[in-house]
Amino acid sequence: MCRNIRNLRQPGRRVPSHHELEDAALQFVRKISGYRKPSRANQEAFDLAVRQIAEAGRQLFRSLRIHNSRKAA
Repeated sequence: MCRNIRNLRQPGRRVPSHHELEDAALQFVRKISGYRKPSRANQEAFDLAVRQIAEAGRQLFRSLRIHNSRKAA
């Protein structure tokens, strides 16, 4: 889709910050809608999509099962 989307999953951190999730959601909505900035008539729908996608991301990260691949010494 887009080569410059950052990986938000990081070792030692269960959930990305609110700001990181909102930025990623905004980037995604811009990409799929084709609008960098929507018209005033579409702003509410655009903002709602960003909020919903960020929330879906939060739920995803909270639901992930993290496996520690390192063996205990």
